[in-house]
Amino acid sequence: MHHIKIVTDSTADLSKEQVEKYGIKVIPLIVTFGTESFSDGVDLSAEEFYSKLTSGSELPKTTQPSPEVFRQTYEEVAPGDEVIISVHISAKLSGTLNSAELASKMVESRVSLVDTRTASQGVGRSVLVAAEAAQRGMEVEQILDVVNKSIAQTFSVFAVDTLEYLQRNGRIGKAASLLGSLLQIRPILYADPEGMVAPYDKVRGRSQVIPSLVKAALKNVSTEHPVNLSVVHTVAEDNARKLLEELQKHYEIADLHIGMVGPAIGAHIGPGAVGLMIQPSFETLLDS
Repeated sequence: MHHIKIVTDSTADLSKEQVEKYGIKVIPLIVTFGTESFSDGVDLSAEEFYSKLTSGSELPKTTQPSPEVFRQTYEEVAPGDEVIISVHISAKLSGTLNSAELASKMVESRVSLVDTRTASQGVGRSVLVAAEAAQRGMEVEQILDVVNKSIAQTFSVFAVDTLEYLQRNGRIGKAASLLGSLLQIRPILYADPEGMVAPYDKVRGRSQVIPSLVKAALKNVSTEHPVNLSVVHTVAEDNARKLLEELQKHYEIADLHIGMVGPAIGAHIGPGAVGLMIQPSFETLLDS
């Protein structure tokens, strides 16, 4: 049996603990403020990023890792004919998967590429499913099968404080229809089945954001089985904690993550956002 390595990119917003538990290799995207460039999560933390974002006048830009960076990483983690499962942000949102695909043709290792059709811990959740399956000694095809189940059954929904960042960075996709909405309208967005950012709902006033997010989760992921849950935010920890409290009233949570969205995604949604990524637990996925 081949030893299987799991690779992802920094848009997965994995915590240090999640990465270390499974030995996941994370390739950073590049975040640029003017003439300064940083490797996401390496020499620019989330806290440092949001401080720069809110104190400066220039919006950051993000760039996917080059095929050469992917090639070097693949050869480093899996020399020879070892197996890599490389799990990434939606190809509709970033060119990261394209770089990975180009690199996969340059190395001896067998590389299985996975488009999660989502972002942030939506990606991270499927990365963790792949890592757990590999740790349990499952074969490559079995791992890919459960990962594909994970992708199909992961629901990612979030609320942004403003559409300015998505609009100016060109990532607004189908949510463009929400531009020009009345003051106090808060857009609820989600990763649709095609991997685009799309409108899910819109509510009037901040007080309706958390109830709307909880309602969306309940509609899309059953409460009958334990779930894996990630609650994420961009400098809005109080709202994230409130959201978690409400979700805990409805779900038995097998695996929980609460944390800040990293620079690569935060550059596109701005401060004040809160969201959740939820999927059936690993055991439930195996049984489905």
